[in-house]
Amino acid sequence: VAMLTAVRFLAGIGLGGAMPNAAALTAEFVPQRQRPFAITLTIVCIPVGGVIAGLAAGAIIPPFGWRVLFASGGVVPLVLVILLFKVLPESPSFLAGVRDRWGELRSTLRRMGHDVDDDVVFVTAGGVDGPRGSIAELFSPGLRRDTLALIGAFGSCLLAIWMAFLWIPAMLTDPSIGFTQPEASLALSLFNFGGVAGAIAGALIIQRIGSRPALLTISAAAIVSALVLSAMPLDPRAAFNAMAMFAVSGALFNAVQATMYALAAHVFPTSIRGTGVGATVAVGRVGNVAASYVGSWSLSVGGPPLYFQMWAAAMTLVFVFLAMIRRHIKGVGAPS
Repeated sequence: VAMLTAVRFLAGIGLGGAMPNAAALTAEFVPQRQRPFAITLTIVCIPVGGVIAGLAAGAIIPPFGWRVLFASGGVVPLVLVILLFKVLPESPSFLAGVRDRWGELRSTLRRMGHDVDDDVVFVTAGGVDGPRGSIAELFSPGLRRDTLALIGAFGSCLLAIWMAFLWIPAMLTDPSIGFTQPEASLALSLFNFGGVAGAIAGALIIQRIGSRPALLTISAAAIVSALVLSAMPLDPRAAFNAMAMFAVSGALFNAVQATMYALAAHVFPTSIRGTGVGATVAVGRVGNVAASYVGSWSLSVGGPPLYFQMWAAAMTLVFVFLAMIRRHIKGVGAPS
């Protein structure tokens, strides 16, 4: 257990650093109108990975054991790292502030379709030598409320989602419920597969009507879906109903979570966008940690009904925190 804890901690450092920086980097390469959709497409790869992992677990663990599954999950990212070192460009805003790397910036801009002369001079929004973003700027009077609300929203949503990731298979394969390991893995895959569709749909809705009405409506629907699951008996003989609700819940939960990265990228200005997205997600990951304990406690004390009610409670907090945010994304038809 001690070794498993240590290696999961190391994995968490990498994953925790990769996701918010991926969102911030995506925001650098797309026009503002397309930014919510582009960032969501980037972050939606998290539930895509969850779908693959769930299917792989159901196929690999029974005949080969868990060690082969973990080994596969290590080799694939190592191969991707080699490819990314070659093809992933650096942030143009960052390169503009580093004179020694202007040649790299010119090359990147040309790949994006811009006609850039060899002797062009670059400046950032605050000037080449302007101050870099800091954590303290996130809590300036104009940003403090939105920063704290984003931290609360990320933390609460991650609590609900990671309760699902960590405990759906264990809950369903408990002898008192009786699902098989492949059926439990399928449930987790459906939760993630629903998340892919929900996140993409959520991003399109946000671009149309804005993030405030879209995210509040989706959060409210997520609360309802969790309460429906809490009242539904989990019976392998009626597996279709449970599987359908796991897919619906995954769509709603991940629609909120993935599009909140786009909201965070919108809230923070360019100079502190990476810092802002990274910090709010990082502190919000307290929800990841709490998911282990809240899931275990709820299943031990009240079984699946209390477990799903904790989903609903977490998404209720998400609704409240999202309502507190002032700088929401405006839709195409919204007044400027």
